[in-house]
Amino acid sequence: MKKVLVGLSGGVDSAVCAYLLIKQGYDVTGAFMRNWDSAVNNDILGNPTIQDDVCPQEKDYQDALAVANSLGIELLRVDFVKEYWDDVFTNFILEHQKGRTPNPDILCNKYIKFDAFFDFARSKGFEMVATGHYARVVNSKEGYLMLKGLDSNKDQSYFLAQINRDVLKNTLFPLGELNKSEVRKIALELNIPVADKKDSTGICFIGERNFKEFLHNYLPSKQGDIIDVSTKEVVGKHLGVMYYTIGQRKGLGIGGDRGRWFVVGKNVEDNELYVASQNEDIWLYSDSCLISGFNKLADFKMPKKCNAKFRYRQNDNPVTIEKYNDELVLVRYPQKIKAVTCGQQAVFYDGDICLGGGVIEKTFIGEIEHSKHVYEHIHG
Repeated sequence: MKKVLVGLSGGVDSAVCAYLLIKQGYDVTGAFMRNWDSAVNNDILGNPTIQDDVCPQEKDYQDALAVANSLGIELLRVDFVKEYWDDVFTNFILEHQKGRTPNPDILCNKYIKFDAFFDFARSKGFEMVATGHYARVVNSKEGYLMLKGLDSNKDQSYFLAQINRDVLKNTLFPLGELNKSEVRKIALELNIPVADKKDSTGICFIGERNFKEFLHNYLPSKQGDIIDVSTKEVVGKHLGVMYYTIGQRKGLGIGGDRGRWFVVGKNVEDNELYVASQNEDIWLYSDSCLISGFNKLADFKMPKKCNAKFRYRQNDNPVTIEKYNDELVLVRYPQKIKAVTCGQQAVFYDGDICLGGGVIEKTFIGEIEHSKHVYEHIHG
């Protein structure tokens, strides 16, 4: 009987994950990961006045404990606050300072759940680690591969594209074969304590709080101009370009008779935010991009025709990936794609097989870098 350590978050997915593994005959133990602590983090930052601990970790821990008790398993508690700060949150802040849009959940999987947590599991004598992610692992003639979860609406392989391929052979994703509705039904039938608990959304350390308000604690606002990319006129004021992302429509605070607006570019040095009206989305399109930190989860040769997601729940887009240099991969999509955003993750697929992914560094329209294209249109 293999010993499995299950990450119990206090939610319904991880609870059913643990139940299914028990049913399959594994020797299951739960572990609750504590990744955020305002008091500790603010002390590191040297600003004890920040009040941002909105992630209800103690409530989640109590829920995880109730789940463990109902399933008759032990619950361990492990602290990764320092690792999360060093490897996830610091990157999150630095990327925003550059005006980019990072995805901390991807880094959390890479550095915490499938690195630090793995090391913890091994130190305690566990042979396998399991989480409630909607993804699949298969052992093929090419080795262990990660596949999309069968529930296309919940597939979370996008968030797992940066994990080390070597951990797949010791990883279990029992929810990968199920739909979310089936998972909820199992929880209700078993009367698991969190069966009715609402799914968590967003980033844990932000919780339900306003994103701009949270980020303001760590990146003070700096008001600047919002510029209409078409007329080159100032149409409003922003609170800081780092608070906005390409394609964003809500929270711009500008109106007028041209309908809804969306962000098409930003310039950190000049502190300018560039917007367009809803009938001018041509400014959002690019036809190629450069990817850094490419993490391979399957063997393949470049150039490679495959599909890509440039954000979570986006439809698959046909692309070609090829080596650009020793550090970068070039992604081509001549049909053009909207709102491919620097700092976010591009994840690649061959059918259901996740090939891996990397960070979007630059986007282009033709031979011109997209950000320069927008800037030169306004200031050229």
